[in-house]
Amino acid sequence: MKNKLNYNYVIVFYDVGEKRVAKVFKICKQYLKHFQKSVFRGHITPANYLELKGKLLKVIDLDYDFVTFIQTISDSSFNEESIGNTGINPESIIL
Repeated sequence: MKNKLNYNYVIVFYDVGEKRVAKVFKICKQYLKHFQKSVFRGHITPANYLELKGKLLKVIDLDYDFVTFIQTISDSSFNEESIGNTGINPESIIL
């Protein structure tokens, strides 16, 4: 099966405050299929991906919550992007 250039497959997982869980769940469900607890996945157009991310940015607390997007570009390549507080201390990363 050929990879369509205008579609991506995305996996989204999140950890957000209790007051925002239902809102984040509802937004993700508009674009992707619910997979497990705080995990969604499915095909999404680049425009819908940007729309999804924009809606989530309006709902989450960037200092407390995080949402991670894993974008598969092909069968052997993917990109990971997180927004918000992932709990990783940047000073602890050794390059």
